[in-house]
Amino acid sequence: MEFADRMKGYEEGIFQVLNEMRLKKEQAGEKVYNFSVGTPDFQPAPHIIKAVSEAASKPENYKYSLGDMQELTKAVIDRYAARYGVKISDEEVTSVYGSQEGIAHICFALCNPGDVVLVPNPGYPVFTFGPSLAGAEIKTYDLIEEKGYLPDLSDIDEETAKAAKCIVVSYPLNPVCKCAPPSFYEELIAWAKKHDVIIIHDNAYSDIVYDGKVGGSFLAHEGAKDTGVEFYSLSKSYNYTGARMAFLAGNKEIVQTFKRMRSQIDYGTFYPVQFGAVAALTGPDSCVKEQCGKYEERRNALCDGFTQAGWKFERSEGTMFAWAKIPEGFEDDVEFVKTLFEKTGVLCTPGSSFGTLGKGHVRFALVLPVEVIGEAVKAVRNSDILNG
Repeated sequence: MEFADRMKGYEEGIFQVLNEMRLKKEQAGEKVYNFSVGTPDFQPAPHIIKAVSEAASKPENYKYSLGDMQELTKAVIDRYAARYGVKISDEEVTSVYGSQEGIAHICFALCNPGDVVLVPNPGYPVFTFGPSLAGAEIKTYDLIEEKGYLPDLSDIDEETAKAAKCIVVSYPLNPVCKCAPPSFYEELIAWAKKHDVIIIHDNAYSDIVYDGKVGGSFLAHEGAKDTGVEFYSLSKSYNYTGARMAFLAGNKEIVQTFKRMRSQIDYGTFYPVQFGAVAALTGPDSCVKEQCGKYEERRNALCDGFTQAGWKFERSEGTMFAWAKIPEGFEDDVEFVKTLFEKTGVLCTPGSSFGTLGKGHVRFALVLPVEVIGEAVKAVRNSDILNG
């Protein structure tokens, strides 16, 4: 059999490889501290589960929904107004099956084959995978520590800027765990307008921001809806990951064009999932804020714990992850991850899986309780791995 040429560039995902390593060790009865996958270990709030359960008990909710319930659209609109101070209309928002699905498909509606799409390096893999599926030409912009992991738009040459159809941006950014100041978005919007570039902003982690700061929305900045859209997800804020519920909001033409494209492959989100989303968006924020506080405690335990053990971790500014250079004495992040796991049972993700500039780094997901994080730090400290 001969398969599509595009599949030559898609190797087995790193998360599948890491999972196989984990299963092998667990089957041997050995202790594993799994920090590799960003799946929240917290539960959805009871009022969300109740809404899903009650809706799922009604037979009439098992038909095609064929779109978003008006209650859901209103809940998103009200959430953006109350949480971000952003006014959006019915025609400026649509649901997607999680922001990953949305990002994977949006360039089918925006790009012709060969159009240039700018993506971050390092960045989440779907930022590249999605546009490439649509036949776009991928150009990366560099995110480096010396510049606070923010793109230097002046580094993008004029020819590339003029050729670009879209730029994918995300803050707080997975994997580097950095937030962007308001001045960056002002600069980005001005740059996009100048070069007629569509901004696609992934806003999955605005409710997980630390040290007393409050996450915001790209759409809250003047001129944002003139040139861009934002994906907003319920996965991490409300632990609604398996339900796959997110939204695209912003520029009306972009939203409606994407909605029209998705109508060819989508019969609408399962009604019980929509009812649960309404409950999440209209319910109290106390559970979201309390959860952020717990993530911050985990961040402190992990970043400070490893730093005190001799492996420097800068504290994350946002997201449910931590990012660090591999210890001295190691050069390859993939081999380091394997060695770390073999010696300590601590499993994390190699930075190179997020782009060439991720090489020499690792990412930890803050998905274990503080006391277990302490055990993992102790296991690393008691090993000889930090001695090179």
